[in-house]
Amino acid sequence: MQSRRTFLKYSALLSGIAAGFDAVGQPAQRSILLRSSWQVENIGDIGHTPGVITLLEQYYPDVEIRLWPVDIGKGVDQMLAKRFPKLKIITAEADIKKAFDECAFMLHGSGPSLVRGKDLALWKEQTGKPYGIYGITFPGVYGLPADRWKFRPEDITIMTEAKFALFRDSASLEFARDKGAKSPIMEFCPDGAFAVDLKDDEKAEAFLKTHNLQEGQFVCVIPQLRFTPWWELPRKKQQPNAGKHARNEEMKEHDNAPIRAAIAAVARQTPYKILIVPENETQMRIGKEMLYDPVPDDVKQKTVLRTEYWLTDEAISTYVRSAGLFGIEMHSPIMCIGNGIPAIVCRFEEQTSKGVMWRDIGLGEWLFDLDHPEDIDRLVPAVLDMLTNKKATAQKVEKALAFVHKRQKETMALMQPYVS
Repeated sequence: MQSRRTFLKYSALLSGIAAGFDAVGQPAQRSILLRSSWQVENIGDIGHTPGVITLLEQYYPDVEIRLWPVDIGKGVDQMLAKRFPKLKIITAEADIKKAFDECAFMLHGSGPSLVRGKDLALWKEQTGKPYGIYGITFPGVYGLPADRWKFRPEDITIMTEAKFALFRDSASLEFARDKGAKSPIMEFCPDGAFAVDLKDDEKAEAFLKTHNLQEGQFVCVIPQLRFTPWWELPRKKQQPNAGKHARNEEMKEHDNAPIRAAIAAVARQTPYKILIVPENETQMRIGKEMLYDPVPDDVKQKTVLRTEYWLTDEAISTYVRSAGLFGIEMHSPIMCIGNGIPAIVCRFEEQTSKGVMWRDIGLGEWLFDLDHPEDIDRLVPAVLDMLTNKKATAQKVEKALAFVHKRQKETMALMQPYVS
């Protein structure tokens, strides 16, 4: 629980935000450089950025935000410009230099690790101005138990010199502290994607109409392999990884069979249809192979497979028209809960510790570790209960979302003293 001192600190900072004054009572002239937008092949990685911008827009309505992205191709730049017409997206070297000169604060957005810690170090070296880290997993590794997590020692220094270092799961927070990070403020912070409000209702409604999916009468499902096979996407320019591919082949049936069992139970025991969707560009193939093709004909008659990738706006417009979501991914559930839709998360050892955030926000009953047989055994009953016990489901979502909103409000306040 937050101490009274901490509560008063947040309250004072938020009063300053609301009044539009800086820490010394002068009219605030706000400018923030946001380092974010890590890749576009995953709607969740896309979602980090508009989520954090939405929060900045909400709590700092007169802020000038300059987004320094890694990748906003494939129409993501247009999607952001549509939602945030005042947003400045900078990619040219001259514009980045200008932002270093003019912006008062640099914020590292949510992500799977300290993705661009080196840029924070450069900012510190060249400007001496403050920076913060907002909602990351650390260190963000695949396929290692916690006692073997590897990290860059310089990242600890970067965190320590940050005005705040916020982590999207308690395991990362504990790990960073254990390794010596000593930022003045180190706390849990919900992933920025909880705040995404992008929408493309026209595309979503057209797709649902084409496939005879009625609002509130279908559930979304996402497959996954132990390691995302990015090497299947020519744009990623990655060489095939024999070891990861072998592990995927070894575990794909083990991991996706429980998801199929839940699909069958929904089809046979409830009035809901099933929509198999991708969170990243490799999952259309995985969904067809592991979820759609193997199900019996009676289940297939109530199941729709999405065969094309989509962007975050259409995905959210679809999710908010669904009865809920379950599967082996994290950010679609995040965006569902953020928009008031129930969602179940399945995970396994090869994923990072981000899944822990489901317990951190009070949804531990909806977190399933596929490496634990007892979790697999309780998945189907939990999916059915989520869809049929509507009152309890709504209460769980409401309670978790209230906690998320509380932490968003408190953590956004942390920038106020440094933005001028």
